[in-house]
Amino acid sequence: MSTTAAAQDSPRGIATALGAYLCWGLFPLFWRLLASIDALELIAHRHVWSLAAVAALLAWRGGGGELLSALRRPGLVGVSFVAGVFLTLNWLVFVWGVNHGRVIECSLGYFLQPLASVLVGRFALRERLSRLQSLALAFTAAGVAWLVWRTGSLPWVSLAIVATWAPYSLLKKRAALPALPGFALETLLLAPFALAYLGWLAARGGGALGHAPAGVEALVLLSGVVTAVPLLLFADGARRLRLTTLGLLQYLVPTLQFLIGWAVFHEPLASDRLAAFVCIWTGLALYGADLARAPRRAD
Repeated sequence: MSTTAAAQDSPRGIATALGAYLCWGLFPLFWRLLASIDALELIAHRHVWSLAAVAALLAWRGGGGELLSALRRPGLVGVSFVAGVFLTLNWLVFVWGVNHGRVIECSLGYFLQPLASVLVGRFALRERLSRLQSLALAFTAAGVAWLVWRTGSLPWVSLAIVATWAPYSLLKKRAALPALPGFALETLLLAPFALAYLGWLAARGGGALGHAPAGVEALVLLSGVVTAVPLLLFADGARRLRLTTLGLLQYLVPTLQFLIGWAVFHEPLASDRLAAFVCIWTGLALYGADLARAPRRAD
């Protein structure tokens, strides 16, 4: 059962999707434990160990045939490679931001992502915007503009997250591969570069493995499982839920990240910054209302 074909939401779908979003929302807590390791090295490890974890999942679920079939299509391999590069950059910005005290700024980027996808659909796919979507974008733009005016600088971490995720989403739409084989292909294509970088670090006597405390090394090795488990949960939930439900549930991720940055890591939240967030949250509320109306418009 595909997401688009789902007539109603199943309890299992809600549970697995919530599990995936909960994992992603709590990611800052995991990556902060690895703050002693350079972000680029962490992402290299994430690619390598994610590939190992996804390969095990494909073997368990019997999805290797789709991956082999994709490897025989040069155009699909090219699109997946570019998508993997954007995903790598997105990971890099996020992990760097988390480990440099910018979790709230990272959460802003993920709050902006759904509306950035609307813009991509408008200009790249020629999709028409509804009135609520246009109003949502106007509130969002006002929030970002207010933030820039009051702080005197762009929220570059937030915008970098959006700028890397929006093209990734577009490329994933064009690749049209299921979540697990698609992610496996991306990590397979990028893993050789990650291994080369880790090998170069090891040849210079550096790198976390063999030099970091045992607990840190164990967390590095777990990065693949931490990446793959929510992906598997999401893939199951996406098959059992309507797109509208998935779109609304995804706000759990940046909400949790925002709360972690503010309440756990005690990042500053000045009134000017909060006012910008209120504008952006208003835009998201309008976007959510438009999503909720979508099934009724289709009837």
